Amino acid sequence: MASSEGFLTDGQRERMKIATQNAEILSSSPQSPNKTLLSDYLFKAHVKAPTAGNAVKHVRRSQSGKFRAKKGINFCFDQLMVTDGAGGKGTWGSLLDTDGDSRIDRNDPNYDSGEEPYQLVGSNVSDPLDEYKKAVVSFIEEYFSTGDVVQTASDLNELGSSEYHPYFIKRLVSIAMDRHDKEKEMASVLLSALYADVISPAQIRDGFVILLESADDLAVDILDAVDILALFLARAVVDDILPPAFLTRAKKSLPESSKGVQVIQTAEKSYLSTPHHAEVVERRWGGSTHITVDEVKKKITDLLREFVESGDAIEACRCIRELGVPFFHHEVVKRALVLSMEVQTTPHMMKLLKEAAEEGLISSSQMTKGFTRFAESLDDLALDIPSAKASFQSLVPQAVSEGWLDSSFLKPTNQDREANVRKYKEEIVTIIHEYFLSDDIPELIRNLEDLSVPELNPIFLKKLITIALDRKNREKEMASVLLSALHIEIFSTDDIVNGFVLLLESAEDTALDILDASNELALFLSRAVIDDVLAPLNLDEIGSKLPPNCSGSETVRMAQSLIRARHAGERILRCWGGGSGWAVEDAKDKIQKLLEEYESGGVVGEACQCIRDLGMPFFNHEVVKKALVMAMEKKNDRMLDLLEECFNEGLITINQMVKGFTRVKDGLEDLALDIPNANEKFGFYLESAQNKGWLLSSVAV
Repeated sequence: MASSEGFLTDGQRERMKIATQNAEILSSSPQSPNKTLLSDYLFKAHVKAPTAGNAVKHVRRSQSGKFRAKKGINFCFDQLMVTDGAGGKGTWGSLLDTDGDSRIDRNDPNYDSGEEPYQLVGSNVSDPLDEYKKAVVSFIEEYFSTGDVVQTASDLNELGSSEYHPYFIKRLVSIAMDRHDKEKEMASVLLSALYADVISPAQIRDGFVILLESADDLAVDILDAVDILALFLARAVVDDILPPAFLTRAKKSLPESSKGVQVIQTAEKSYLSTPHHAEVVERRWGGSTHITVDEVKKKITDLLREFVESGDAIEACRCIRELGVPFFHHEVVKRALVLSMEVQTTPHMMKLLKEAAEEGLISSSQMTKGFTRFAESLDDLALDIPSAKASFQSLVPQAVSEGWLDSSFLKPTNQDREANVRKYKEEIVTIIHEYFLSDDIPELIRNLEDLSVPELNPIFLKKLITIALDRKNREKEMASVLLSALHIEIFSTDDIVNGFVLLLESAEDTALDILDASNELALFLSRAVIDDVLAPLNLDEIGSKLPPNCSGSETVRMAQSLIRARHAGERILRCWGGGSGWAVEDAKDKIQKLLEEYESGGVVGEACQCIRDLGMPFFNHEVVKKALVMAMEKKNDRMLDLLEECFNEGLITINQMVKGFTRVKDGLEDLALDIPNANEKFGFYLESAQNKGWLLSSVAV
């Protein structure tokens, strides 16, 4: 009688059971999903237990021991059990046999194109920077042919990829270096035109850094590359597209033996430290067919003066249009504002600016930029025109309300102001830390000038002393010496007073972190008085701005007591045991001694070296003052030769020279008591200095 299991023997059924279990185990592996399908197919489709009546009908047994299904698909169970399904003619093969060669039949009804092997196809991937460099070369060549600044600026804007603009600067200058003077001049004019409007100041600096880094390569192809690149660098400084401090910073980032350092040194010594260097640099590539920046400025001034006389706004607009320098229209705006203040024609000039804006002649960005530049120079202008600030403050709201000045020019919101102060604080902390490491006062002064926010000077003072309080005596001494230098160079007395007020207002909070803060602050205050940074009366002013019973008021009273003590000056000067910086009195003594040594027959070169060794360029006006006074007293005009040599070497700047002469002039009445002909001598020295070119004739001392 047929069993429910068909014609399988007991042994075969046992081996079948084991094989099925092994197949299930293999199917559980994530690496063999196809084997699950195969085992299921084998088991369900062909080993499925048939009914008793249908077993003989559907499955027949051959002489070889194979079972043959009705559809002709052969299975060899004996071999399946022995070889785990592998090998043998007419068999499926091993369940684990996946390494054999397999071919995909595209005529198979179950063909899936996704099973085709992948074929990698090579393709050229373009680098955006390479594409940018290729494009700007054509722009530069076209500019050198046409001289069309506006079209070049437009092409750069349309190209996009503004992050690559530093490479445009490198390519422009490197191409011009191998051309005639005409192309060099055109390249400089183009950089001035693109500055701020198309290429940001930071990108200008990055572009010149790249140029300096590649100076060694440029020198291989261009023999005088160092001198040409130095002239481009000096021209950028003269044209105000690079700050003078850039030279010092760039030099630090370059290897000392590189050509880039030679370029910077050449620019400083050969071009930027010579008398009338700006005019010399601007005319160095004379004969250019392109209009220079100075010529544009002169034409703008002439057309504005003609407008003041004639009142013809249409003619003035036509002249502005004929200049063909829309990227430079901010200069028109600035000069129009200055002239309106000088000749008291503000309503007249505002009419011209309004008409130029409404015609689209002067764009909104150029108008805003012109007003911004005027606002930045307002403090200097107010020295000659006291009403300038008041006039400008009333003019701006009117221009905004009439719609020809963008409202964004108005003062920033409190939120913007707070953000600016936060950013300023972050930057000055870095500057102060660098100063404590390097003891480089001139570098710190340059960094502060680059920030261009003199209204925040009191915050700098507060931060400087707060940081020094938590340091050693060396840093406290350096902070006091720095205050003396800053007061001479860029800080007003009001800045110092307001800075100490801010510091003393937070004295109680400071004392939580620094136990002896009150005594240390009193020493800083009294030291400022001894160093002539503050007058004794300024302490009363500081005290009046503080609550009467606060910790800060007590600190002021303590400082006043220190100053009134016997031998206060010497004690306070040595209160921190002397830091790496010098006290002002020490510097004065050294200057006096070196001048006396020179006067008694010393060598000019040696005296210049001694001045250089002082390391206090911010205090060189004291050298000028003492040299002039000694020349009067000793009747030895050799002192003028020393000052002239110092100026020619770039050791004493014009600014320091003017300060020194001014200080002597202010003290002429006292000098005349001991030197009867002091006024006559001073006049002779002043005239001699101006004639020899180391004091500008336009300077009124």
